[in-house]
Amino acid sequence: MTDATTAPSRSRDLDKLLLRPGNLVGPIFDPGTQLREDLKEYVRILVVGAGGLGCELLKDLALSGFTNLEVIDMDRIEVSNLNRQFLFRLEDVGKPKAEVAAKRVMQRVSGVNIVPHFCRIEDKEIEFYNDFSIIVLGLDSIEARSYINSVACSFLEYDSDDNPRDITMKPMVDGGTEGFKGHARVILPGRTPCFECTIWLFPPQVKFPLCTLAETPRNAAHCIEYAHLIKWNEVHGGKAFDPDEPEHMKWVYNEAVKRAELFGIQGVTYSLTQGVVKNIIPAIASTNAVISAACALETLKIASGCSKTLSNYLTYNGVEGLHIKVTEFVRDKDCLVCGPGVLIELDTSVTLQKFIDLLEEHPRLLLSKASVTHRGKNLYMQAPPVLEEMTRSNLSLPLFELMGKATKDIVHVTGIENKDDKKTSCLRKLRVVFKGIDGIMDMDMAGGA
Repeated sequence: MTDATTAPSRSRDLDKLLLRPGNLVGPIFDPGTQLREDLKEYVRILVVGAGGLGCELLKDLALSGFTNLEVIDMDRIEVSNLNRQFLFRLEDVGKPKAEVAAKRVMQRVSGVNIVPHFCRIEDKEIEFYNDFSIIVLGLDSIEARSYINSVACSFLEYDSDDNPRDITMKPMVDGGTEGFKGHARVILPGRTPCFECTIWLFPPQVKFPLCTLAETPRNAAHCIEYAHLIKWNEVHGGKAFDPDEPEHMKWVYNEAVKRAELFGIQGVTYSLTQGVVKNIIPAIASTNAVISAACALETLKIASGCSKTLSNYLTYNGVEGLHIKVTEFVRDKDCLVCGPGVLIELDTSVTLQKFIDLLEEHPRLLLSKASVTHRGKNLYMQAPPVLEEMTRSNLSLPLFELMGKATKDIVHVTGIENKDDKKTSCLRKLRVVFKGIDGIMDMDMAGGA
């Protein structure tokens, strides 16, 4: 008969990492049961995405001793998700992924508390993300990764010598999968390359010539893109296509089927339509499990110091055999996102409205429809309408006064970046310096910009 003192603990394997010293531990590592309890009580983890990778991450993090978890996802469960997003069942179709995933993990792992957020990542205030110890990404979108990266880097502060202050660093662990391939990376803003530093790693999306789509389609993807890029605008005029709206996607699918029948092309399915329109590559459950395990381990290493973290990009390839490689990429010191910030020199008379106009003309920013915050205070917000109305009166006031007459300080702007004829949401950090004040001369700070 086995009593409580000899029964194997659920944290048995975890204890091997947290309760004893080693040769590869980090400088902050202090082994003991107190460390295990501190992880439960004080460390807050945000998981961004509750899809194939997100489901694995929530399960792995809960089983790794973290009890304060939150998850954010804007999608609802679809039948096509069920083959790999193992937390969902047929009766869950149509329900928010974040809510169902949180509920299922809490049912299976006692003591863990997971708070779900069913919304877009942009809908949360910037300070929402600052409340977490570590942000773990399980996303399938470059744009979403870029946004979270810019938010996390916006919290980073630099000293007078342009050295990052570690206490303001918001660690991120990013995972991604494409079929039998995947990656896991650690991003320590100011220390390791951020997402923007290595954006070149992502190949450009495949684009079909419009003449081929309109005149000589040769495969199912051509028919789908014809319905998506050409037919939609012909029928709906200026109405924007929303890939996350099921009715819009079903319309494109039906039109693609008609197009395929006209040219005798086989293979148009609803799942393929989703994949082509949203640039989705089929997911493999085993790949999600491998990458999630790597991300969960890196999260534990960052939180506890039980081992040195990954330096800094792991790639996994299971197409033919098994190949895993770690590459140490170098941070871009001039990065607009994780660097000290873009230098903006202004006269004290410049109004907030003029400042916003300058952002649109600035060659390194090209930001339109900008919202501006300073030390957590909303100076001007484009949306929602109630906040726009509340902050509208600030537009006519000098930015110098709105910033408390500080001679120099950091402001954060959120807006639409127009880059390579593509508009994306982004957040940028700006170093604002006011000229013509006693003790402040025109400054050449471009080296850190």
